[in-house]
Amino acid sequence: MHPSTTVAPDPVPGLAGFAAALREAGVACDARRVQAYLSAVAEIDIAEPARLYWAGRLTLCSDPDDLPRYEAAFARWFALEPPRAERPKAAAPPRSTIAPLVTDPGGDSGTGGGHDELRVAASSQEILRHRDLAELTAAEREHLRALLATVRPVLPTRPAARRTPSRRGALDASRTLRAMLATGGEPLRLPRARRGTRARRVVLLIDVSGSMSPYADALLRFAHVLTRHDPMAVETFTLGTRLTRVSRQLRQRDPERAMLAAGTAVPDFAGGTRLGETLRAFLDRWGQRGVARRAVVTVFSDGWERGDPALLREQMARLRRLAHAVLWVNPHAGRAGYAPVQSGIVAALPHIDGLLAGHSLATLERLLGEIADA
Repeated sequence: MHPSTTVAPDPVPGLAGFAAALREAGVACDARRVQAYLSAVAEIDIAEPARLYWAGRLTLCSDPDDLPRYEAAFARWFALEPPRAERPKAAAPPRSTIAPLVTDPGGDSGTGGGHDELRVAASSQEILRHRDLAELTAAEREHLRALLATVRPVLPTRPAARRTPSRRGALDASRTLRAMLATGGEPLRLPRARRGTRARRVVLLIDVSGSMSPYADALLRFAHVLTRHDPMAVETFTLGTRLTRVSRQLRQRDPERAMLAAGTAVPDFAGGTRLGETLRAFLDRWGQRGVARRAVVTVFSDGWERGDPALLREQMARLRRLAHAVLWVNPHAGRAGYAPVQSGIVAALPHIDGLLAGHSLATLERLLGEIADA
């Protein structure tokens, strides 16, 4: 090699460093994506900023929320301004573009793109159903509220004291005698009856402490959906540093008015957590007197207990003796690698019938099935 010949520096370490910076910024670019990025860069002229920008954006980003992080990291790492003419628009579709797709499923708008738009809308709704509630944007939260309004819950039932007319079942003696009186003493027909059913009470205990505040609004809206389905069979309480009953506020038909009334009634929103003390207050004032008896009780909490875990364990055992079933919903239980090590969860586990995830709309819909089958 001639002494005056210069060797170009290897760009791979710098590009790998950029991928590491993206991971630090919160972009989930794994080894497979980094390999695809390096392969794409090998096919372009890295001296052109626009080509370098798009090579990384198309291979390293997997979610619309990654785009702002990618642009900021690109500008810092390469000291280059991202191409402004091709910056993305808002990722979340407006509600007005989704509503016509439901009313005109044929897509006969003259443009020929109705079916494609319908598939895109359905896909976005399916993705939203599985997104973590704590990570939603303002537009996605608004869309989620519309989806929650379409949920049709089925509440559990229990045997009723009264019997109802039926084609099959035991002979109904009183109705048979009345029919005989109308026919001169002849039993021309034999009415039958079976034991009826009635809705089993559902009790929702929602933790509104600071650690649960990202989920509190969605959980209260979920409680509103159940309450509006059967206002007399659903009771809702909030848990924090104190116990607050919000059943009356959630019985309002309009969800926004119900949320405003419930938020005004809860004085300890986003505060501390004393699950043992608030659960004892619930059992002393409400549960022991009948609200929790033979009911399906669901506790929404991440299990971070600032009080005495022994008190929580004692009150959970007391609740289990009263209730028909006790479910515990932890939003973190749906994440990979989760282990029930929080003091509140450890104290409650021996006295619950199931530990469920409640971090997305899809998991809340599965919870409805668990409540109905309890």
